[in-house]
Amino acid sequence: METTRHLRNRARTAIGRAELSRPFKCGIADGLIGTESTILDYGCGRGDDLRRLAAMGYSASGWDPVHRADGELKPAPVVNLGYVANVIENFQERCDALREAWDLAEQLLLVSARLSVDGRRLENRQEYEDGCVTSRGTFQKFFEQQELRNWIDSTLNVQAVAAAPGVFYVFRNPTERADFVASRYRRSGTAPRFTASAELFKAHEELFEPLIQFVTYRGRLPHKDELTNGGAIIDVFGSLRKAFRVVLNVTDRSHWEQIKDERRQDFMVYLALSQFDGRSPYGRLPVSLQRDVKAFFGVYKRACAAADELLFSLGDPGVVDEACKQSSIGKLTPTALYVHETALPGLSPILRLYEGCASGYVGRIDGANIIKLDRSEPRISYLSYPEFDKDAHPALGMAVSVHLQTFRMRVRDYRSRRNRPILHRKELFVAPDYPGFRKFARLTRIEESKGLYADTDRIGYEQGWNDALNRRGFYFRGHRLLSL
Repeated sequence: METTRHLRNRARTAIGRAELSRPFKCGIADGLIGTESTILDYGCGRGDDLRRLAAMGYSASGWDPVHRADGELKPAPVVNLGYVANVIENFQERCDALREAWDLAEQLLLVSARLSVDGRRLENRQEYEDGCVTSRGTFQKFFEQQELRNWIDSTLNVQAVAAAPGVFYVFRNPTERADFVASRYRRSGTAPRFTASAELFKAHEELFEPLIQFVTYRGRLPHKDELTNGGAIIDVFGSLRKAFRVVLNVTDRSHWEQIKDERRQDFMVYLALSQFDGRSPYGRLPVSLQRDVKAFFGVYKRACAAADELLFSLGDPGVVDEACKQSSIGKLTPTALYVHETALPGLSPILRLYEGCASGYVGRIDGANIIKLDRSEPRISYLSYPEFDKDAHPALGMAVSVHLQTFRMRVRDYRSRRNRPILHRKELFVAPDYPGFRKFARLTRIEESKGLYADTDRIGYEQGWNDALNRRGFYFRGHRLLSL
Protein backbone atom coordinates (compact mmCIF):
# COMPACT_ATOMS: atom_id res chain seq x y z
CA MET A 1 0.00 0.00 0.00
CA GLU A 2 2.82 2.40 0.86
CA THR A 3 4.51 1.92 -2.52
CA THR A 4 1.20 2.39 -4.35
CA ARG A 5 0.69 5.68 -2.55
CA HIS A 6 4.09 6.95 -3.72
CA LEU A 7 3.37 5.90 -7.30
CA ARG A 8 0.10 7.82 -7.20
CA ASN A 9 1.85 10.89 -5.84
CA ARG A 10 4.44 11.09 -8.59
CA ALA A 11 2.18 13.55 -10.39
CA ARG A 12 2.94 16.05 -7.65
CA THR A 13 6.66 16.00 -8.42
CA ALA A 14 6.21 17.65 -11.84
CA ILE A 15 6.98 21.27 -11.01
CA GLY A 16 6.18 24.32 -13.10
CA ARG A 17 9.27 26.07 -14.51
CA ALA A 18 9.83 29.76 -15.02
CA GLU A 19 12.75 29.09 -17.39
CA LEU A 20 14.33 26.33 -19.43
CA SER A 21 15.58 23.48 -17.25
CA ARG A 22 19.28 23.09 -16.60
CA PRO A 23 19.90 20.03 -18.83
CA PHE A 24 18.59 21.82 -21.92
CA LYS A 25 20.47 25.00 -21.01
CA CYS A 26 23.69 22.99 -20.78
CA GLY A 27 23.14 21.13 -24.03
CA ILE A 28 22.42 24.33 -25.94
CA ALA A 29 25.31 26.25 -24.37
CA ASP A 30 27.73 23.41 -25.16
CA GLY A 31 26.62 23.32 -28.79
CA LEU A 32 25.23 19.78 -28.52
CA ILE A 33 21.62 20.79 -29.20
CA GLY A 34 21.03 22.87 -32.30
CA THR A 35 17.84 24.12 -33.89
CA GLU A 36 18.25 21.33 -36.44
CA SER A 37 18.11 18.72 -33.65
CA THR A 38 14.97 16.72 -32.93
CA ILE A 39 14.43 16.33 -29.20
CA LEU A 40 12.42 13.84 -27.15
CA ASP A 41 11.74 14.82 -23.54
CA TYR A 42 11.23 11.49 -21.76
CA GLY A 43 9.23 12.28 -18.64
CA CYS A 44 8.38 15.81 -19.72
CA GLY A 45 6.08 16.55 -16.78
CA ARG A 46 3.74 19.44 -17.52
CA GLY A 47 5.58 20.28 -20.73
CA ASP A 48 7.09 23.65 -19.76
CA ASP A 49 10.40 22.80 -21.44
CA LEU A 50 8.61 21.71 -24.61
CA ARG A 51 6.80 25.03 -24.90
CA ARG A 52 9.98 27.03 -24.35
CA LEU A 53 11.98 24.94 -26.80
CA ALA A 54 9.29 25.39 -29.44
CA ALA A 55 9.32 29.16 -28.90
CA MET A 56 13.11 29.10 -29.39
CA GLY A 57 12.80 27.30 -32.72
CA TYR A 58 13.59 23.73 -31.60
CA SER A 59 11.68 20.64 -32.70
CA ALA A 60 10.72 18.88 -29.48
CA SER A 61 8.16 16.29 -28.44
CA GLY A 62 7.53 14.71 -25.07
CA TRP A 63 6.10 11.81 -23.15
CA ASP A 64 5.10 11.55 -19.51
CA PRO A 65 3.29 8.64 -17.82
CA VAL A 66 0.96 11.04 -15.97
CA HIS A 67 0.72 14.35 -17.81
CA ARG A 68 1.31 13.26 -21.44
CA ALA A 69 0.67 9.53 -21.60
CA ASP A 70 -0.51 9.84 -25.22
CA GLY A 71 2.86 11.26 -26.31
CA GLU A 72 4.71 9.14 -28.85
CA LEU A 73 7.87 7.38 -27.71
CA LYS A 74 9.99 7.29 -30.85
CA PRO A 75 13.77 7.52 -31.38
CA ALA A 76 15.29 11.00 -31.61
CA PRO A 77 18.81 12.39 -32.00
CA VAL A 78 18.57 13.97 -28.54
CA VAL A 79 16.66 12.46 -25.61
CA ASN A 80 16.31 14.11 -22.22
CA LEU A 81 15.67 12.13 -19.02
CA GLY A 82 15.28 15.16 -16.81
CA TYR A 83 14.87 14.70 -13.07
CA VAL A 84 12.97 11.44 -13.59
CA ALA A 85 15.27 9.11 -11.68
CA ASN A 86 14.60 11.04 -8.47
CA VAL A 87 10.91 10.19 -8.31
CA ILE A 88 11.06 6.44 -8.99
CA GLU A 89 11.28 4.56 -5.70
CA ASN A 90 11.84 1.11 -7.22
CA PHE A 91 15.48 0.65 -8.19
CA GLN A 92 14.79 -1.77 -11.05
CA GLU A 93 12.09 0.52 -12.50
CA ARG A 94 14.53 3.41 -12.25
CA CYS A 95 17.11 1.47 -14.25
CA ASP A 96 14.49 0.41 -16.79
CA ALA A 97 13.53 4.05 -17.38
CA LEU A 98 17.17 4.95 -17.97
CA ARG A 99 17.64 2.07 -20.40
CA GLU A 100 14.48 2.88 -22.32
CA ALA A 101 15.50 6.52 -22.69
CA TRP A 102 18.97 5.39 -23.85
CA ASP A 103 17.44 3.00 -26.41
CA LEU A 104 15.58 5.97 -27.91
CA ALA A 105 18.63 8.27 -28.05
CA GLU A 106 20.25 8.16 -31.49
CA GLN A 107 23.09 10.56 -30.68
CA LEU A 108 22.87 12.05 -27.19
CA LEU A 109 21.11 11.30 -23.91
CA LEU A 110 20.85 13.97 -21.21
CA VAL A 111 20.41 12.53 -17.72
CA SER A 112 19.79 14.73 -14.71
CA ALA A 113 18.81 14.19 -11.09
CA ARG A 114 18.62 16.13 -7.88
CA LEU A 115 21.69 15.96 -5.67
CA SER A 116 22.15 15.28 -1.97
CA VAL A 117 22.89 18.95 -1.31
CA ASP A 118 19.26 19.67 -2.29
CA GLY A 119 17.92 16.97 0.00
CA ARG A 120 19.65 18.35 3.07
CA ARG A 121 17.39 21.40 2.93
CA LEU A 122 14.19 19.35 3.14
CA GLU A 123 12.25 19.36 6.38
CA ASN A 124 10.03 16.58 7.74
CA ARG A 125 11.50 13.98 5.40
CA GLN A 126 11.10 10.29 6.17
CA GLU A 127 13.55 7.65 4.96
CA TYR A 128 12.06 5.22 2.46
CA GLU A 129 13.83 2.61 0.29
CA ASP A 130 17.05 4.34 -0.90
CA GLY A 131 15.50 7.81 -0.71
CA CYS A 132 12.88 9.61 1.33
CA VAL A 133 9.25 10.66 1.44
CA THR A 134 8.78 14.42 1.47
CA SER A 135 6.20 16.40 3.43
CA ARG A 136 4.07 16.39 0.25
CA GLY A 137 3.95 12.62 0.28
CA THR A 138 6.21 12.21 -2.75
CA PHE A 139 9.28 10.04 -3.10
CA GLN A 140 12.69 11.60 -3.78
CA LYS A 141 16.01 9.90 -4.33
CA PHE A 142 18.93 12.31 -3.92
CA PHE A 143 22.27 11.39 -5.47
CA GLU A 144 25.84 12.29 -4.83
CA GLN A 145 27.47 13.49 -8.06
CA GLN A 146 29.74 10.45 -8.32
CA GLU A 147 26.90 8.11 -7.35
CA LEU A 148 24.80 9.44 -10.24
CA ARG A 149 27.68 9.03 -12.70
CA ASN A 150 28.37 5.48 -11.50
CA TRP A 151 24.70 4.53 -11.78
CA ILE A 152 24.50 5.81 -15.36
CA ASP A 153 27.78 4.17 -16.36
CA SER A 154 27.04 0.78 -14.80
CA THR A 155 23.44 0.63 -16.02
CA LEU A 156 24.22 1.59 -19.63
CA ASN A 157 27.83 0.36 -19.83
CA VAL A 158 28.98 3.82 -20.93
CA GLN A 159 31.20 6.67 -19.75
CA ALA A 160 29.02 9.67 -19.01
CA VAL A 161 30.39 13.21 -19.18
CA ALA A 162 29.55 15.71 -16.43
CA ALA A 163 27.79 18.78 -17.83
CA ALA A 164 26.87 20.42 -14.49
CA PRO A 165 26.09 19.30 -10.94
CA GLY A 166 23.44 16.63 -11.37
CA VAL A 167 23.56 16.73 -15.19
CA PHE A 168 25.38 14.27 -17.46
CA TYR A 169 25.78 13.69 -21.19
CA VAL A 170 25.82 10.18 -22.65
CA PHE A 171 27.11 10.01 -26.23
CA ARG A 172 26.08 7.23 -28.59
CA ASN A 173 29.26 7.64 -30.65
CA PRO A 174 32.50 7.36 -28.60
CA THR A 175 34.38 9.53 -31.10
CA GLU A 176 31.85 12.34 -30.64
CA ARG A 177 32.35 12.03 -26.89
CA ALA A 178 36.12 12.28 -27.29
CA ASP A 179 35.81 15.28 -29.64
CA PHE A 180 33.52 17.07 -27.16
CA VAL A 181 35.72 16.42 -24.12
CA ALA A 182 38.85 17.50 -26.02
CA SER A 183 37.14 20.72 -27.14
CA ARG A 184 36.56 21.68 -23.51
CA TYR A 185 40.29 22.06 -22.98
CA ARG A 186 41.07 23.68 -26.33
CA ARG A 187 41.27 27.40 -25.68
CA SER A 188 40.07 29.95 -28.21
CA GLY A 189 42.64 32.08 -30.00
CA THR A 190 43.14 34.83 -32.49
CA ALA A 191 45.18 34.72 -35.65
CA PRO A 192 48.22 37.02 -35.90
CA ARG A 193 47.78 40.44 -37.44
CA PHE A 194 48.98 40.93 -40.96
CA THR A 195 52.37 42.61 -40.96
CA ALA A 196 52.94 43.33 -44.61
CA SER A 197 51.19 43.76 -47.90
CA ALA A 198 51.22 40.79 -50.26
CA GLU A 199 49.55 40.75 -53.65
CA LEU A 200 49.18 36.96 -53.71
CA PHE A 201 47.48 36.91 -50.31
CA LYS A 202 45.15 39.78 -51.18
CA ALA A 203 44.14 38.09 -54.43
CA HIS A 204 42.97 34.98 -52.55
CA GLU A 205 42.02 36.41 -49.16
CA GLU A 206 38.60 34.72 -49.01
CA LEU A 207 40.16 31.40 -49.99
CA PHE A 208 42.62 31.66 -47.08
CA GLU A 209 40.02 32.45 -44.41
CA PRO A 210 38.93 28.84 -43.56
CA LEU A 211 42.59 27.76 -43.51
CA ILE A 212 43.51 30.55 -41.07
CA GLN A 213 40.54 29.74 -38.83
CA PHE A 214 41.42 26.04 -38.73
CA VAL A 215 45.09 26.56 -37.83
CA THR A 216 44.09 29.13 -35.21
CA TYR A 217 41.65 26.67 -33.63
CA ARG A 218 43.68 23.45 -33.82
CA GLY A 219 47.27 24.66 -34.03
CA ARG A 220 48.18 22.46 -36.99
CA LEU A 221 47.69 22.30 -40.74
CA PRO A 222 44.47 20.64 -41.84
CA HIS A 223 44.08 17.67 -44.13
CA LYS A 224 42.17 18.24 -47.34
CA ASP A 225 38.99 16.64 -45.96
CA GLU A 226 38.99 18.97 -42.93
CA LEU A 227 38.34 22.10 -45.01
CA THR A 228 35.25 22.70 -47.08
CA ASN A 229 37.41 24.48 -49.67
CA GLY A 230 40.51 22.29 -49.28
CA GLY A 231 40.37 21.13 -52.87
CA ALA A 232 40.08 24.68 -54.20
CA ILE A 233 43.13 25.78 -52.18
CA ILE A 234 45.17 22.86 -53.50
CA ASP A 235 44.12 23.68 -57.07
CA VAL A 236 45.56 27.20 -56.68
CA PHE A 237 48.66 26.55 -54.53
CA GLY A 238 49.47 22.88 -55.05
CA SER A 239 49.11 21.93 -51.37
CA LEU A 240 47.73 23.27 -48.09
CA ARG A 241 51.28 23.58 -46.76
CA LYS A 242 52.32 25.83 -49.66
CA ALA A 243 49.17 27.90 -49.17
CA PHE A 244 49.95 28.43 -45.51
CA ARG A 245 53.45 29.61 -46.37
CA VAL A 246 51.78 32.56 -48.06
CA VAL A 247 49.96 33.29 -44.79
CA LEU A 248 53.24 33.01 -42.86
CA ASN A 249 54.84 35.55 -45.15
CA VAL A 250 52.31 38.24 -44.22
CA THR A 251 51.88 37.45 -40.50
CA ASP A 252 53.98 37.07 -37.38
CA ARG A 253 55.45 33.55 -37.47
CA SER A 254 56.17 33.54 -33.75
CA HIS A 255 52.46 33.98 -33.06
CA TRP A 256 51.69 30.80 -35.01
CA GLU A 257 54.34 28.95 -33.01
CA GLN A 258 52.69 30.20 -29.83
CA ILE A 259 49.30 28.95 -31.06
CA LYS A 260 50.80 25.53 -31.83
CA ASP A 261 52.37 25.34 -28.37
CA GLU A 262 49.09 26.32 -26.70
CA ARG A 263 47.13 23.69 -28.61
CA ARG A 264 49.76 21.11 -27.70
CA GLN A 265 49.28 22.01 -24.04
CA ASP A 266 45.49 21.87 -24.46
CA PHE A 267 45.74 18.37 -25.92
CA MET A 268 48.05 17.24 -23.12
CA VAL A 269 45.59 18.45 -20.46
CA TYR A 270 42.77 16.59 -22.23
CA LEU A 271 44.86 13.44 -22.51
CA ALA A 272 45.89 13.57 -18.85
CA LEU A 273 42.28 13.94 -17.69
CA SER A 274 41.15 11.12 -19.98
CA GLN A 275 43.09 8.75 -17.73
CA PHE A 276 40.24 8.95 -15.19
CA ASP A 277 37.74 7.51 -17.69
CA GLY A 278 40.09 4.92 -19.14
CA ARG A 279 42.20 6.41 -21.90
CA SER A 280 41.26 5.25 -25.38
CA PRO A 281 43.83 3.44 -27.50
CA TYR A 282 45.12 5.41 -30.45
CA GLY A 283 43.01 3.50 -32.99
CA ARG A 284 39.78 4.46 -31.21
CA LEU A 285 40.49 8.18 -31.11
CA PRO A 286 38.60 10.37 -33.59
CA VAL A 287 40.62 10.87 -36.76
CA SER A 288 40.96 14.58 -35.99
CA LEU A 289 42.59 13.79 -32.62
CA GLN A 290 44.87 11.18 -34.20
CA ARG A 291 46.08 13.92 -36.51
CA ASP A 292 46.64 16.19 -33.51
CA VAL A 293 48.81 13.51 -31.94
CA LYS A 294 50.98 13.22 -35.04
CA ALA A 295 51.33 17.00 -35.38
CA PHE A 296 52.17 17.71 -31.73
CA PHE A 297 53.91 14.57 -30.46
CA GLY A 298 54.75 12.33 -33.41
CA VAL A 299 53.55 9.13 -31.73
CA TYR A 300 50.77 8.40 -29.21
CA LYS A 301 53.11 6.75 -26.72
CA ARG A 302 55.08 9.98 -26.40
CA ALA A 303 51.88 12.00 -25.96
CA CYS A 304 50.60 9.67 -23.23
CA ALA A 305 53.95 9.76 -21.41
CA ALA A 306 53.93 13.57 -21.37
CA ALA A 307 50.32 13.63 -20.15
CA ASP A 308 50.98 11.07 -17.42
CA GLU A 309 54.01 12.97 -16.20
CA LEU A 310 51.85 16.08 -15.90
CA LEU A 311 49.05 14.17 -14.15
CA PHE A 312 51.32 12.41 -11.65
CA SER A 313 52.95 15.70 -10.71
CA LEU A 314 49.64 16.73 -9.13
CA GLY A 315 50.36 14.22 -6.38
CA ASP A 316 53.08 16.53 -5.06
CA PRO A 317 51.41 19.42 -3.16
CA GLY A 318 54.50 21.51 -3.70
CA VAL A 319 54.04 21.41 -7.48
CA VAL A 320 50.60 23.03 -7.32
CA ASP A 321 51.73 25.55 -4.73
CA GLU A 322 54.73 26.56 -6.82
CA ALA A 323 52.59 26.83 -9.96
CA CYS A 324 50.21 29.14 -8.09
CA LYS A 325 53.11 31.32 -6.91
CA GLN A 326 54.57 31.50 -10.42
CA SER A 327 51.28 32.30 -12.15
CA SER A 328 51.20 35.65 -13.92
CA ILE A 329 47.39 35.59 -13.82
CA GLY A 330 45.18 35.59 -10.75
CA LYS A 331 45.12 36.98 -7.23
CA LEU A 332 47.49 35.08 -4.96
CA THR A 333 46.72 34.81 -1.26
CA PRO A 334 48.54 32.77 1.41
CA THR A 335 46.06 29.92 0.91
CA ALA A 336 44.87 30.04 -2.70
CA LEU A 337 45.06 31.48 -6.20
CA TYR A 338 41.85 33.13 -7.44
CA VAL A 339 41.18 33.61 -11.16
CA HIS A 340 38.27 34.80 -13.25
CA GLU A 341 36.70 32.12 -15.44
CA THR A 342 37.85 33.95 -18.58
CA ALA A 343 41.48 33.78 -17.42
CA LEU A 344 41.48 30.02 -16.82
CA PRO A 345 42.84 29.10 -20.31
CA GLY A 346 45.85 31.33 -19.67
CA LEU A 347 47.00 29.36 -16.64
CA SER A 348 49.89 26.92 -16.79
CA PRO A 349 49.08 23.33 -17.86
CA ILE A 350 49.50 22.04 -14.29
CA LEU A 351 46.91 24.51 -12.94
CA ARG A 352 44.52 23.86 -15.81
CA LEU A 353 44.82 20.15 -15.08
CA TYR A 354 44.26 20.81 -11.37
CA GLU A 355 41.03 22.66 -12.13
CA GLY A 356 40.09 20.12 -14.80
CA CYS A 357 40.00 17.36 -12.19
CA ALA A 358 37.16 19.23 -10.49
CA SER A 359 35.28 20.47 -13.57
CA GLY A 360 35.39 16.98 -15.07
CA TYR A 361 33.61 15.80 -11.92
CA VAL A 362 30.96 18.52 -11.50
CA GLY A 363 30.72 20.07 -14.97
CA ARG A 364 29.68 23.70 -15.31
CA ILE A 365 28.54 25.57 -12.19
CA ASP A 366 25.77 28.05 -13.01
CA GLY A 367 26.84 31.62 -12.32
CA ALA A 368 30.35 30.77 -11.10
CA ASN A 369 32.83 33.34 -12.41
CA ILE A 370 35.73 33.16 -9.92
CA ILE A 371 37.69 29.94 -9.45
CA LYS A 372 39.64 29.35 -6.25
CA LEU A 373 42.61 26.99 -6.52
CA ASP A 374 43.61 25.89 -3.03
CA ARG A 375 47.38 25.83 -2.48
CA SER A 376 47.59 23.48 0.51
CA GLU A 377 44.66 21.08 0.02
CA PRO A 378 43.45 19.38 -3.18
CA ARG A 379 40.32 21.49 -3.38
CA ILE A 380 38.75 23.69 -6.05
CA SER A 381 35.97 26.19 -5.32
CA TYR A 382 33.64 27.84 -7.81
CA LEU A 383 32.47 31.24 -6.61
CA SER A 384 29.60 33.30 -7.94
CA TYR A 385 29.88 37.08 -7.89
CA PRO A 386 26.75 38.12 -9.84
CA GLU A 387 27.75 41.78 -10.14
CA PHE A 388 31.41 41.28 -10.96
CA ASP A 389 31.45 43.66 -13.92
CA LYS A 390 29.00 46.27 -12.58
CA ASP A 391 29.87 46.51 -8.89
CA ALA A 392 33.25 47.96 -7.93
CA HIS A 393 33.39 45.50 -5.02
CA PRO A 394 30.94 42.66 -5.73
CA ALA A 395 29.69 40.42 -2.94
CA LEU A 396 29.83 36.63 -2.95
CA GLY A 397 26.54 34.95 -3.83
CA MET A 398 27.21 31.22 -3.94
CA ALA A 399 30.18 28.92 -3.43
CA VAL A 400 30.58 25.31 -4.57
CA SER A 401 33.71 23.49 -3.46
CA VAL A 402 34.99 20.08 -4.53
CA HIS A 403 37.60 18.16 -2.56
CA LEU A 404 39.67 16.11 -4.98
CA GLN A 405 40.40 13.30 -2.52
CA THR A 406 36.90 12.67 -1.18
CA PHE A 407 35.05 14.19 -4.17
CA ARG A 408 32.48 15.56 -1.77
CA MET A 409 30.76 18.68 -2.97
CA ARG A 410 29.85 21.48 -0.57
CA VAL A 411 27.42 24.27 -1.48
CA ARG A 412 27.16 27.50 0.49
CA ASP A 413 24.61 30.24 -0.14
CA TYR A 414 25.72 33.74 0.91
CA ARG A 415 22.90 35.72 -0.66
CA SER A 416 20.91 36.24 2.54
CA ARG A 417 23.90 36.90 4.80
CA ARG A 418 24.37 40.38 6.18
CA ASN A 419 28.14 40.52 6.03
CA ARG A 420 29.26 38.83 2.84
CA PRO A 421 32.82 38.52 1.50
CA ILE A 422 33.62 41.06 -1.23
CA LEU A 423 36.33 41.48 -3.87
CA HIS A 424 39.08 44.08 -4.13
CA ARG A 425 41.72 44.60 -6.83
CA LYS A 426 39.55 43.05 -9.52
CA GLU A 427 42.20 43.55 -12.18
CA LEU A 428 44.25 40.77 -10.56
CA PHE A 429 41.60 38.15 -11.29
CA VAL A 430 41.44 38.76 -15.04
CA ALA A 431 43.81 38.82 -18.00
CA PRO A 432 45.08 42.19 -19.29
CA ASP A 433 42.81 41.96 -22.35
CA TYR A 434 39.64 41.69 -20.22
CA PRO A 435 37.25 44.55 -21.15
CA GLY A 436 37.25 46.13 -17.67
CA PHE A 437 40.92 45.59 -16.81
CA ARG A 438 42.07 49.21 -17.08
CA LYS A 439 39.02 50.51 -15.23
CA PHE A 440 39.58 48.05 -12.40
CA ALA A 441 43.30 48.87 -12.13
CA ARG A 442 42.65 52.62 -12.10
CA LEU A 443 40.17 52.27 -9.22
CA THR A 444 42.63 50.17 -7.22
CA ARG A 445 45.32 52.87 -7.55
CA ILE A 446 42.89 55.51 -6.34
CA GLU A 447 41.74 53.40 -3.39
CA GLU A 448 45.32 52.74 -2.38
CA SER A 449 46.14 56.46 -2.52
CA LYS A 450 43.19 57.20 -0.21
CA GLY A 451 44.36 54.67 2.39
CA LEU A 452 41.31 52.43 2.03
CA TYR A 453 43.35 49.24 2.14
CA ALA A 454 44.97 49.96 5.50
CA ASP A 455 42.78 47.63 7.56
CA THR A 456 43.17 44.40 5.58
CA ASP A 457 41.65 42.27 8.34
CA ARG A 458 38.21 43.88 8.01
CA ILE A 459 37.75 45.26 4.51
CA GLY A 460 37.29 41.83 2.97
CA TYR A 461 33.68 41.88 4.20
CA GLU A 462 30.82 44.26 3.49
CA GLN A 463 30.53 45.75 6.96
CA GLY A 464 34.24 46.38 7.40
CA TRP A 465 34.54 47.90 3.93
CA ASN A 466 31.53 50.17 4.44
CA ASP A 467 32.97 51.30 7.78
CA ALA A 468 36.26 52.19 6.08
CA LEU A 469 34.43 54.19 3.41
CA ASN A 470 32.28 56.03 5.95
CA ARG A 471 35.26 56.94 8.14
CA ARG A 472 36.98 58.55 5.18
CA GLY A 473 33.86 60.04 3.65
CA PHE A 474 33.69 58.13 0.35
CA TYR A 475 31.02 56.36 -1.70
CA PHE A 476 30.85 54.67 -5.10
CA ARG A 477 29.04 55.40 -8.30
CA GLY A 478 29.86 52.48 -10.54
CA HIS A 479 33.66 52.32 -10.57
CA ARG A 480 34.10 55.95 -9.50
CA LEU A 481 35.14 56.77 -5.93
CA LEU A 482 33.43 59.99 -4.84
CA SER A 483 33.53 62.15 -1.70
CA LEU A 484 30.45 62.60 0.45
